[in-house]
Amino acid sequence: MTETAAIPPDTVAKTRHHHRGWWWKSLLIGLVLWIATIAVTWFTQNSNLVPTLILLGSFLVPFCVVLFVIERVSGNISTLQLIVAFFVGGIFGVLGASLLEADLAPTVWVYGYVGLIEEFVKAAVLVIIGWRVVPKTAKQGALLGATVGAGFAAFESAGYAFNAAITAQGINLISLLQTEVIRAILAPVGHVLWTAIFGAVLFGAARMHERYRWSWWIPVAYLGASALHALWDSSNGIASLLALFLTGNAVQQLRRGFLLASTANAIQALSTALYIVTIAITSVVGMLALWLALRHYRRRLLTASRPPVSVPPAPM
Repeated sequence: MTETAAIPPDTVAKTRHHHRGWWWKSLLIGLVLWIATIAVTWFTQNSNLVPTLILLGSFLVPFCVVLFVIERVSGNISTLQLIVAFFVGGIFGVLGASLLEADLAPTVWVYGYVGLIEEFVKAAVLVIIGWRVVPKTAKQGALLGATVGAGFAAFESAGYAFNAAITAQGINLISLLQTEVIRAILAPVGHVLWTAIFGAVLFGAARMHERYRWSWWIPVAYLGASALHALWDSSNGIASLLALFLTGNAVQQLRRGFLLASTANAIQALSTALYIVTIAITSVVGMLALWLALRHYRRRLLTASRPPVSVPPAPM
């Protein structure tokens, strides 16, 4: 990375974006359309509407994230570039992750490998897309990272929704809707948040320069996002194991070769509660990490922009 002079904020031609709250308006309109599509599909049993249901449910929240970014981003990046980053970043992200994860063995470390691979692919896409973006600030990087993460989340959710819908008995509409609702709710604190953390550190380290600058915080941010990703993916298994050991004599029953129905119900209920708690803790940690990164680099910019204080000479 070559050394370049810092770009004064007032010399960058800023793209005009309208702050009209279109992201939440689009979210409400899309929600109405999604419910209408569910009703028509259920009433007519028309399987041709299933792709519409999958795409609308999978892309609604991630695309509203892009609209949120469009209303707040500045600098030389245009609305069209953000939309391209969403789609191209999402497609290349899921393709790259699928290729790298094809030979992973189902071991206890598999979720750690998945986290490292998927966050690496999104980080690489973000580095390429943001190469010529100025000004490079932590906020700008977080917004662009959220866009790439939203694209990845949209295409990945579409795949999960498709797998949930197709069963040996035909199309399972209930399973499809459950998958879409859960992933839509969790999308902003999943892929969107993790890539935003890396983007904030990557762009924040540049300190308003035209090109990227090296900082040890960049690999730390990547590993931190990967760890949050791995914890998120493994939270279901962690919750199940904790519920098994915390539920009375469940372990003793399993050693005897049986599990009472009451014990199984207690394990399932506790596992669900622990899963929600684990997801909540992971989300809070991620949001705190993003807030700290933005705060840190904002303070550094403010400190760098202050004129030096002149000290009067001491009287003779």
